[in-house]
Amino acid sequence: MEMALTPLPLLCSSVLFLVLSSCSLANGRDTPSSSSSSSSSSSSSSSPATSTVATGIPAAAAAAANGTAALSSAVPAPPPVVIVVHHHFHRELVIAAVLACIATVTIFLSTLYAWTLWRRSRRSTGGKVARSSDAAKGIKLVPILSRFNSVKMSRKRLVGMFEYPSLEAATEKFSESNMLGVGGFGRVYKAAFDAGVTAAVKRLDGGGPDCEKEFENELDLLGRIRHPNIVSLLGFCIHEGNHYIVYELMEKGSLETQLHGSSHGSTLSWHIRMKIALDTARGLEYLHEHCSPPVIHRDLKSSNILLDSDFNAKIADFGLAVSSGSVNKGSVKLSGTLGYVAPEYLLDGKLTEKSDVYAFGVVLLELLMGRKPVEKMSPSQCQSIVTWAMPQLTDRSKLPSIVDPVIKDTMDPKHLYQVAAVAVLCVQAEPSYRPLITDVLHSLVPLVPTELGGTLRAGEPPSPNLRNSPC
Repeated sequence: MEMALTPLPLLCSSVLFLVLSSCSLANGRDTPSSSSSSSSSSSSSSSPATSTVATGIPAAAAAAANGTAALSSAVPAPPPVVIVVHHHFHRELVIAAVLACIATVTIFLSTLYAWTLWRRSRRSTGGKVARSSDAAKGIKLVPILSRFNSVKMSRKRLVGMFEYPSLEAATEKFSESNMLGVGGFGRVYKAAFDAGVTAAVKRLDGGGPDCEKEFENELDLLGRIRHPNIVSLLGFCIHEGNHYIVYELMEKGSLETQLHGSSHGSTLSWHIRMKIALDTARGLEYLHEHCSPPVIHRDLKSSNILLDSDFNAKIADFGLAVSSGSVNKGSVKLSGTLGYVAPEYLLDGKLTEKSDVYAFGVVLLELLMGRKPVEKMSPSQCQSIVTWAMPQLTDRSKLPSIVDPVIKDTMDPKHLYQVAAVAVLCVQAEPSYRPLITDVLHSLVPLVPTELGGTLRAGEPPSPNLRNSPC
């Protein structure tokens, strides 16, 4: 930094020297010359008498001279002549002022430059210290692997790479007691690291091309997505051909566990369910409207909607997600979960953002009725929640009877009808009839209290009982 700053102090010293020289030059030229003219006139007036005595002129000549002097003294002397010398004071003062301003600006810029270099050196030093401390804990910061073709260098960010021993210790060697759930490609475990840090670790089973593709796809998308309603990626690990992905821990687990687990939705009130639906819609809107190119999740379901300790919902599992710009008919392998897959994708392979809207409609029906998306009617026959509920969703007299008993009679009937109407539109067989996720979001916001992220005001009059409703 000293070598980079050397020219600036030299320039400041040169400018200050010029300023001082100009000021001294101006002061020397401003000395008045009237005293020299007066002294010369006085010396000339006294010279006759002095020269007479010094040269020893005869008395007669002296008398004659005195007479002439007396005669001349009778004639009045001419007035003294004052010579005024003009100098260019103003120009020199202006030059001095300009040079002083230049010196001031130069000093300021040199100070700013030195401060900037100091901040940069501190920042780089701090980054090195942070990286070294992370490495000491078994976590290294490295870029996403360059073989991820869809990742652009300008959008690539750092992802934590965990050492396998640290994952093994944090999960107690992937003990069954720490298992949080089972997904399509592997199991998810709770991990407790040092200093009380907790996370969720997904271990992908197998090492085939599908597993490898999902692993790379998830790191690609979650590595560049940041949204409050999308689960955060913390890092990854590759060990002996096995792949591990580390996420933030969601304490309440999945929506599927809360709805269809041992509690059977007893912890999910009507307003909490509407909040979960609103949060999910916000996450989907970010994927569809704010990502470039738009992202289609392709596997939205209740098991991929995770809940934190305050029931904030976040979308997870982006292994099957694709960018809408790269989707063509037949170019994407048919994937998804039975009961959530849109008809046009299942039959014709047509995949759009409206496919996610259909899956969201199925999740909304789960929240409304507390039923699974597909239920077995017999050992050889299954029934979709959409097929079963559609005739009753459009009939106001039958709608209250299919609502989840846990939340029955706890909501405003108008809100119930509005949610049912949104769900019906989302699960339409024709994609063009389905709304955009933005429209769904705007329909749900007024149904959620303000303290839960909506616009419904607290303290409204109590909702009438559904049994007493004229409908």
